[in-house]
Amino acid sequence: MKLLIITAIKVFEKEVKQMLKKSGVKVFSYTDINGFRDATEQAVESNWFGSEMNENESLMFYSFADQEKTDLLFKYANEFNETQKTLSKIHVVILNVEKSN
Repeated sequence: MKLLIITAIKVFEKEVKQMLKKSGVKVFSYTDINGFRDATEQAVESNWFGSEMNENESLMFYSFADQEKTDLLFKYANEFNETQKTLSKIHVVILNVEKSN
């Protein structure tokens, strides 16, 4: 069993839900979170937001699933990210679960 964690900007909510469904992950939870980016090392003229600290409306999804499903979701997220022209991507983390009940 694996613990699947996905973070993405709120705009990608529909796409993440479709990926979960397509990979066979039928039970999951998600919550609103604030994404934060420290751009203090970025030149002001290349910083779109014009400030050093940026927050974004984001989501975090999580689920317990078998490896086959998590591997599929990881593949779909990578394919999605490769087609994006924005800096924001869907981030997927898969963790081993040693014990659960």
